[in-house]
Amino acid sequence: MRFNVFKNTVLLFVLVMISCANLSKSEAKTKNTEVTKKDEILKQVQDDSSIVVGANQIEKYLPLLKDKRVGVVANQSSLIEKQIASSLEASRNNKYTHLVDSLLSLKVNISIVLSPEHGFRGTADAGEKVKDGIDSKTGLPIVSLYGDNKKPKLEQIKETKKYESDINKGIMQIDVMVFDLQDVGARFYTYISTLHYVMEACAEANIPLIILDRPNPNGHYIDGPILEMEHTSFVGMHPIPVVHGMTIGEYAKMINGEKWLKNNVQCALTVIPVKHYTHNTNYNLPIKPSPNLPNDKAINLYPSLCFFEGTNVSIGRGTNKQFQVVGSPYYYLKRHTYEFTPEPNEGAKHPKHQDKACHGYDLSNEKSLNSLNLKWLIEFYKANKQYAPNEKFFNAFFTKLAGTKKLQQQIEAGLNEYEIKATWKEGLETFKQTREKYLIYE
Repeated sequence: MRFNVFKNTVLLFVLVMISCANLSKSEAKTKNTEVTKKDEILKQVQDDSSIVVGANQIEKYLPLLKDKRVGVVANQSSLIEKQIASSLEASRNNKYTHLVDSLLSLKVNISIVLSPEHGFRGTADAGEKVKDGIDSKTGLPIVSLYGDNKKPKLEQIKETKKYESDINKGIMQIDVMVFDLQDVGARFYTYISTLHYVMEACAEANIPLIILDRPNPNGHYIDGPILEMEHTSFVGMHPIPVVHGMTIGEYAKMINGEKWLKNNVQCALTVIPVKHYTHNTNYNLPIKPSPNLPNDKAINLYPSLCFFEGTNVSIGRGTNKQFQVVGSPYYYLKRHTYEFTPEPNEGAKHPKHQDKACHGYDLSNEKSLNSLNLKWLIEFYKANKQYAPNEKFFNAFFTKLAGTKKLQQQIEAGLNEYEIKATWKEGLETFKQTREKYLIYE
């Protein structure tokens, strides 16, 4: 009897200990889950705030706008990140606000908004002429820098007189200009050409320019032929390679320092740098910078695929994979397993090869590029020559994009990618030395 009691007591003790152990494990598991979740949340917050764009550092530039009449160069990419919500379940859909809306809410006196290619709301086709107008949300006058003039006119920004137009009959005078556009780091992406003309106009009118800097998503490499000055155009204004590896702020410093503005004038320039950024920092854009660059993959492929704009090959305008697919209706090869048919859509009202089946590649799953890829261009040229010799492959726009006639000549002569790139080496080394003087970031 006494043994049975002892045995039962021991058994009860063991069961209690097991129960406690299980409870401890359960509590520990719950606690670890909570810690992990908290760490994930903290990590997410840290990730979100690791890069702080110039526009989000309001405390640095707001004093420069106080009691000033302000002009703003902006488009749909000119966003400010709102403060991270205290609620962990807060939606991320309403995370951003537009720079112009933010400045107006802070009682900044904005006199005029100037918009680049694609317009203030970013819906116009590439190359489409954009008209002046009135912003329906704010009532502000919008002056297009991709319409009748690509450079701000003196009467639009400085002279104290009536600026007569359909959009406004008031004084259009400013004391300071703010520039906030999301560039993608390619010479033929026209926002840096707009930057040139805005700087030139500000210098001539003695108006200071504040650049709210943003990361360059293709800032991790430098590549391509150097533009030859006899081939300057709005898709290439300066003697730089196709991929320059600089932010807008750094590039503005180079324009000033190299005296590329007309008559060697220089702009009074202030750059609000990006926090926690290096040229090798991966940066995911919160919104597409133009209608046909819908995601990070398209942006990464853009410098390599844009050459096709000067050929008879489509790069997916008129599809939902712009700058991620490449194809032609003129020939079909077994290895060209992908097919797409361009149709009118936002940003491509009349796409190349509209309603025609194009055969080629889907590149949306390609590894990220760290250099220009010429292999696709060379392959399509050879296929066109073999299977559609009566179809002209290159057009006049190709030389403007390349910034030189040599690239087309090299491809037609049968040089491979490595042989062509070898001819760029000297020019790239010289550019890198020049670039070094204007860098803000490592």
